[in-house]
Amino acid sequence: MSDLTAASAAPAAAPAAPSPRRWTALGLIALAQFMVIMDTSIIGVALPEMQSALGFTQEGLSWVFNAYVVAFGGLLLLGGRLSDLFGAKRLFATGWAVLAAGSLLAGLAGNPGLELTGRAVQGAGSALIAPAALTLLISLFGARPQELGKALALYGAAAPAGGTAGVFLGGVITQYLSWEWVFYVNVPVALGVLLAVPGVMPAAPARRGSVDWLGALTVTAGLAVSVYAVVRAPETGWGSASTWLVLAGGVLLILAFVALQAKRREPLMRLGIWRSPDLAGANLAQLLMAAAWIPMWFFLNLYLQQVLGLKAFASGAALLPMTAAIMLMMIVLAPRLIARFGPKPLIVTGLLALAGGMVWLSFARPDGNFAVDVLPASLLAAVGMSLAFIPSLGTALAVPNPAEGGLASGIVNTSYQIGSALGLAAMTALAAAHGSRELGDPAALTDGFSAAFLGAAALALLGALASALTIRTAKSS
Repeated sequence: MSDLTAASAAPAAAPAAPSPRRWTALGLIALAQFMVIMDTSIIGVALPEMQSALGFTQEGLSWVFNAYVVAFGGLLLLGGRLSDLFGAKRLFATGWAVLAAGSLLAGLAGNPGLELTGRAVQGAGSALIAPAALTLLISLFGARPQELGKALALYGAAAPAGGTAGVFLGGVITQYLSWEWVFYVNVPVALGVLLAVPGVMPAAPARRGSVDWLGALTVTAGLAVSVYAVVRAPETGWGSASTWLVLAGGVLLILAFVALQAKRREPLMRLGIWRSPDLAGANLAQLLMAAAWIPMWFFLNLYLQQVLGLKAFASGAALLPMTAAIMLMMIVLAPRLIARFGPKPLIVTGLLALAGGMVWLSFARPDGNFAVDVLPASLLAAVGMSLAFIPSLGTALAVPNPAEGGLASGIVNTSYQIGSALGLAAMTALAAAHGSRELGDPAALTDGFSAAFLGAAALALLGALASALTIRTAKSS
């Protein structure tokens, strides 16, 4: 058994008799991951119609995406703490109810303010769902290492499936129904999950303790302000004083949060958790992986549509080979490789392969085609993502104290989501600086996208180097 699975199994004091409904429960947990990721991608095709219907400015339109990501990433630590205190099953159900409410509000919104409020409520619901889902997964499978590897693989594979499904559904729904249904589609799914949870999910006892609301407010504000500074930097300029003042404000709020946690008797994030072996390295790997992967996926979709001229549905179909490769690798191959080699070699190798795929994509041509310019490079990137995601996630969850499973889940989800937001914002600025603003000019667009691919590759390389230096769990035991 590998160090990863041993460590992951240790904190999960699962009952001797496995739950007979654990695989059904895993289906709901994977569905949660699928929907959380889908909600970040499904709105892309619908944005032009939303802009026309609600009166968004071109600059304000990006906040339909960012309002969700900032609320999601900023509230994940609170979601993890609440999961530990009130029970993961209860928080999982509550998150779905909040997600359904936010989806209704976003669909019914008649102006930009209500639309962004609805998106933020959706993000808050996802911030309750995500850490509770991982905590439930560990509680169901943590005592059975072989099953845990399969469960983490299925959970991980649900993310790319959700991203691709979002592109598909966004195009189909916008074309044949209306933009409002990209939000309404969440409601029946949420109701179905809420009906299934009582009979499927394991009960999780509530623990005594208090919630550090000031800490939650401080870290959420700090993360939100930091993301806002990076997102608006292309408009205000990276050299402007306002950009750096806003960014400094975000950093100061995050430092204030750390200072608060050091003094609280029951902090939102116990700082001692970072003494867990490899926690920092695994979270850094997840952050840099997301900062590379999400921009690659985003700009690859734009290259397919704006340069190669594919429609939304065809663009989604072009991403299917990459998605299928990820799901196959994560479910079938990654658990076996982890058991044989341990997590560290796979994390480093995977991030190197991800970087190689993006460097390959940077050579895409304005007059290129899918088979030559996209397919082989995207498959290499998919292999890299498949190898690195599961072992870094499992390592980040391997904390010795079972009472902090929700906190560990919240931390790793925060790392991934904030990495996604910051990476996409930074690569968007890089692409704009190298020509992607020139809509209708394939050569200029391709130059911008190539710069973004190279920038994302650099982040993946940095992740590989950081993982090699910081993660110690290298071999199977």
